[in-house]
Amino acid sequence: MAVTFWALVGLATVAGLSMAWALGANSNSPPFAPAIGANAVSTMRAAFLIGILAALGALTQGGSISKTVGSGLILGVDITPLAATAGLLTAAAFMAFGVYSGYPVPAAFATTGAMVGVGLSLGGDPATDTYREIVTFWLLVPPMSGGLAYGTATMLRRDDVPETVGVPLLAAVVGGIVSRIRLGIIPAGAGESQGSLAGFAARAVGGPSVGGVDPVGVLATILLALLAFQFVRRRTLDSAEQGIRTFLLLLGSLVAFSSGGSQVGLATGPLEYLYSTELGLPGIALLGLGALGILAGAWMGAPRLLQATSREYAQLGARRSIAALVPGFIIAQLAITFGIPISFNNIIISGVIGGGLAAGSAGVSRRKIGVTIAFWLITLAGSLAMGFGLYRALTLALGVE
Repeated sequence: MAVTFWALVGLATVAGLSMAWALGANSNSPPFAPAIGANAVSTMRAAFLIGILAALGALTQGGSISKTVGSGLILGVDITPLAATAGLLTAAAFMAFGVYSGYPVPAAFATTGAMVGVGLSLGGDPATDTYREIVTFWLLVPPMSGGLAYGTATMLRRDDVPETVGVPLLAAVVGGIVSRIRLGIIPAGAGESQGSLAGFAARAVGGPSVGGVDPVGVLATILLALLAFQFVRRRTLDSAEQGIRTFLLLLGSLVAFSSGGSQVGLATGPLEYLYSTELGLPGIALLGLGALGILAGAWMGAPRLLQATSREYAQLGARRSIAALVPGFIIAQLAITFGIPISFNNIIISGVIGGGLAAGSAGVSRRKIGVTIAFWLITLAGSLAMGFGLYRALTLALGVE
């Protein structure tokens, strides 16, 4: 029995929305768990904020990773509606298994493997250069996240660095990075796909560059860093604990925003060719669909996960939680810049381990680390094989080439 094109479009869209819902309910929740554990925000308010922030991140930063997942993993073929459906169903099945079994199944690994498997089943060629870049980034995440977390936690524990200085310094670093992140709502300069606050300020003021560096952009970065430093310093001077909670809440907001930008492409990427070429819709329409799914998932599914994970972060303490989230924000923004799909489980777990080492104990057993790595590898290989086989099975069952 042949299936019409529009039926396939509807099926692929539902699969994409379901994947986005699952991401909103699961992958976007961890950033706010430390703030809940530190009693900086309630669970329901956190779920509400996660939905809004992650959806905004999806709309303004989701394009690069969506493009990689949609057209950068396989060469020589276009992802058809049925192929997109097969890839999304495969990734969703692995995520569902992770949720119900309690095993750490990273969405990025599941989606990447599924889309490679589907693309190979379509007759495409492997994009080996892209694979090399993605795998290199994935391998660098644990030492990067763990190292940054270790350095952050070590500084926060030093007796000669008071919290009225250490925490505001971290806020300054984060504020400076915020000035440089790419956002779709900011007009881009020549040769740029998206603009940044610092770049926009430089173009607005004008002036010559010095040695290839725009002084106005640098000044804008320094100014935002100083504003962040001063704001958090005032809070810590009033009360050290209150200042830490404030920074933890702001940092969680930025990581939630970044998670939306880095995760939505896992749901929208498989639909890129369908929406842009077959339907002729602008990219923002597809990102809007993904943002809607993430928003619904966060509001409907995040509270339960937040209650569970916040208890774990409460045991870590606010300072180690900060140490785990700082690298989460930095690495997520690097992944968005390079268009590389990432797993937040990978980043956060590595950050928790790094912060724990600064306190003399990683806080995670070797067995748990081994099981986590094993399931990452199983997810990648298993989703590739399942995506390949599922597409072949669907073409036979539905009579679609």
